Amino acid sequence: MKNFSIICLLLFFLFINLKEAKAVIQNKVNENTKISNVINNPLFGDYGRLIFPLNSSYYSGDTLGNLSLTWYSNIKPARTVEIINYMLSQVQQGNKIFYRIYPVNDARSQKTGLFFFKGNKNSKFAICNAGGGFVYVGAMHDSFPHALELSKKGYNAFALIYRPGSDTACEDLARAIAFIHENASEFEVDTKNYSLWGGSAGARMAAWLGTYGTEYFGEKVYPRPSAVIMQYTGLSEVTGSEPATYNCVGTNDGIASYQTMQNRINKIKANGTDAEIEIFDGLSHGFGLGEGTIAEGWLDRAVNFWEKNN
Repeated sequence: MKNFSIICLLLFFLFINLKEAKAVIQNKVNENTKISNVINNPLFGDYGRLIFPLNSSYYSGDTLGNLSLTWYSNIKPARTVEIINYMLSQVQQGNKIFYRIYPVNDARSQKTGLFFFKGNKNSKFAICNAGGGFVYVGAMHDSFPHALELSKKGYNAFALIYRPGSDTACEDLARAIAFIHENASEFEVDTKNYSLWGGSAGARMAAWLGTYGTEYFGEKVYPRPSAVIMQYTGLSEVTGSEPATYNCVGTNDGIASYQTMQNRINKIKANGTDAEIEIFDGLSHGFGLGEGTIAEGWLDRAVNFWEKNN
């Protein structure tokens, strides 16, 4: 009788796991879906592991509902579920959502790539760069949501998975910009007046590429962005070559000083370049889209800033 009970219990857990795995494949993920099932979903092939940080020490939680990322606040489980369901539905419809920016036989290709959130045919594009202190890529909260929202507005949006490290990250962003220009007809994007977006470390990447250009990081010369959209990073340098720049940050950010960001914006404006900053009282680091906070709606205003600087 004891052995029979153990067998029944094992069969029960097997049934639950198979049921959940089947649900993931059928595009029915929810907050209780295990992160490991998403990563290993055969629909995502060998890039499923890039959806979440490669270094698992920078995130915790075993389900979509209890995902936590180092240095980030305001993570919304419903948004995480929406993103995975979007990806699954696109793949099931036969749409390609992931592109390697380096040749397959290049070791760099195993840690990098572009997730594509398609907007309207021949519309402008944006590249979103998540933060993570240059030690990991927090895309699920800091670039995937932004890219998805931009695609809903009709823009073609890319979320870059890059190699940690400030130099390698910028090299990968330069390669991504080049890759999109090289394959613009396949992506069906307009390469004029694109924008670079980023939070925390990702914001520095966007700013550096906007200021120094792709050629500084080993690629051919490509047009620079018409606007850089930055969240919560304490970058202070101003060279006079900055493109139009939008910033947003919270007053309780213990990592990125809002005064530092405000001073940089003032310097950019003093050089005759359009620049804006929004400072949100009481918000801490890594608020992402800011849903349910005082920052909610900032992305819409950032889009308007981008549009006026085309």
